[in-house]
Amino acid sequence: MSTGQLVLLDHVVAVLTAALWLAAGVLAASSRPRVLVAALAGALAVAGRLALVAVLADRGWWFVQEKVLLGLPLLVVATAAAAVLAGPRLVARPGADAGGLPPAGVVSLLAVGYAALAGFVVTFVGGYPLTWSAGLLTVAGVGGAVLLTAQLVTPRATTPAQAAPGGKVTRRQLVTAAVSITGVYGLALLFVRAPSADAGGGAAAVEPPTRGTPVTGLRGPSTPAVGGAVRPYTVTARTATVALASGQEIDAWTFDGALPGPPLTAVQGDLLDVTLRNEDIDDGVTLHWHGYDVPCGEDGAPGTTQAVVAAGDEFRYRFRADQAGTFWYHTHQVSHVGVRRGLYGTLVVTPREAEAAAVDLVLPVHTFDGVVAIGDDDGVLEQAADEGATVRLRLLNTDSEPHRFALAGTVFRLAAVDGRDLNEPGELSERALRLPAGGRYDLVFTMPAGPVALTVDGEVRLRVGGGDGDVATGEWPELDLLGYGEPGDVPFDLDTAYDRHFTMVLDRGVAMVDGRPAFAQTVNGRGHPSIPEQVVADGDLVRFTVVNRGLETHPWHLHGHGVLVLARDGRPTTGSPLWVDTFDVRPGEVWEVAFEAANPGVWMNHCHNLPHADQGMMLRLRYDGVSELPGAQGGGHGH
Repeated sequence: MSTGQLVLLDHVVAVLTAALWLAAGVLAASSRPRVLVAALAGALAVAGRLALVAVLADRGWWFVQEKVLLGLPLLVVATAAAAVLAGPRLVARPGADAGGLPPAGVVSLLAVGYAALAGFVVTFVGGYPLTWSAGLLTVAGVGGAVLLTAQLVTPRATTPAQAAPGGKVTRRQLVTAAVSITGVYGLALLFVRAPSADAGGGAAAVEPPTRGTPVTGLRGPSTPAVGGAVRPYTVTARTATVALASGQEIDAWTFDGALPGPPLTAVQGDLLDVTLRNEDIDDGVTLHWHGYDVPCGEDGAPGTTQAVVAAGDEFRYRFRADQAGTFWYHTHQVSHVGVRRGLYGTLVVTPREAEAAAVDLVLPVHTFDGVVAIGDDDGVLEQAADEGATVRLRLLNTDSEPHRFALAGTVFRLAAVDGRDLNEPGELSERALRLPAGGRYDLVFTMPAGPVALTVDGEVRLRVGGGDGDVATGEWPELDLLGYGEPGDVPFDLDTAYDRHFTMVLDRGVAMVDGRPAFAQTVNGRGHPSIPEQVVADGDLVRFTVVNRGLETHPWHLHGHGVLVLARDGRPTTGSPLWVDTFDVRPGEVWEVAFEAANPGVWMNHCHNLPHADQGMMLRLRYDGVSELPGAQGGGHGH
């Protein structure tokens, strides 16, 4: 069973445990039979939770911290108290109703339910890591609930409040005051500011974020490499109504009035000179070059590397096309809205010394108002190809969710991932390819005598060389990239001594996002911009451990750097060196990746499910000695 499935099962058992014990308490309070049955079932559920947590602990401390330190101790203590206070009477009268159960026994049964429910709430709402404030609130909440329940189920004549002389504080008033004070204190602790920076075990920053080389000064060159040319482009952002191939009209935000924006191309060594103009996008725009390691001042992160380009303004980007491969560009201003509505386009850089494929298709997949399209075609693309011709399909996922691709009718090779060639990729057939949000795959094959079909999420979206009818690819196994291709030389591995090591635990929980409390997508229990920035120095070897504690997939993306995948769930890679800029961290997974800090700047580090980034899952990686934009607060998403 996967860790993600264990996490989900633990949630289910936690809720079931609470329900069973609360049911036992309600049955006892209302003098109904079968209290013992409910209590025994609840005891079995407690045992099941203990077993599940033991298994999860083997997967990593991140998955069980709050359970081991708080949830289970509360549950075990409450269960033991119920066994002492209610157990003997229930066992002695197993077939009778619970009318003879004393109030303390009734309260003890309900207390186990409160403890089980509180443990689930801490996990599901509090998230990771467990804080003193969350622990204080939980204990106070369970204690208050127990005392209030005792007040309700104990006969009036036996309560201290009834016997108390007039004018003295009643038990209800005492409990209310205690819970209120504890709650206010706990809530105050909940939002205590985090440290502003995390050095990852390395040396602390020498220069504060407001001093050093301005990020705006880290711009690209003004000339191409020897033999290269200048590639000038002007891209205009504007609203437009665009018709897809089917005739469906989309109320879009566009670059140059098209979906997607204009394709940008270059030959390796050329200088890309792109002027962005904003005609009427009220929220503003920028251009982020996804996966391309541009100088930081060209990165297009509003509030971090540049000011947003407001309506009527323009901004000029210049950088050398040193990386050959398949990339894309998109706005990073309110990107969870802007990209979805159409502010994106493709960037393809071809090697200067390489033979081009006879058929080279750039295929950006995007969902418009629930309709999946390749480019602006929401039907089936048709492409001719001669038998024996080399065909290259450049697949780009410009959505915030993964897509499943499959190629039927031919053997093929997955030649490149995220614009980076794989080492000796072998031939594949009847294999599905899961492409993370923001990721790119280059598929290469020799055109066979018969037709070839590309499916996206099980539906045919491209036919090469004719053909018709459906293609069944839904049962094909998914290719595991960590074992594909042949091993090659790498600059570092799991045994390397890293200068910095950052752990990012991805979860959901209550946190501050942009100054407001929210049920946020969190990193180490914090939401943007309260997540401490990661500080590195130029030349550092940096390792990330990325843990997904939640139930959603998080495609992780670091700007300005490709990362080498070292391992997933403790298993090292065995195939080609895998350099990526976006990798899917599925529920329960733990990824180890690394890179050399060789591109100074202030870089966004975030989930590329863009609504998740908007909901808090975003932070910055800053090089010591580089200063942020004045007034910056960990922006880059344009809130």
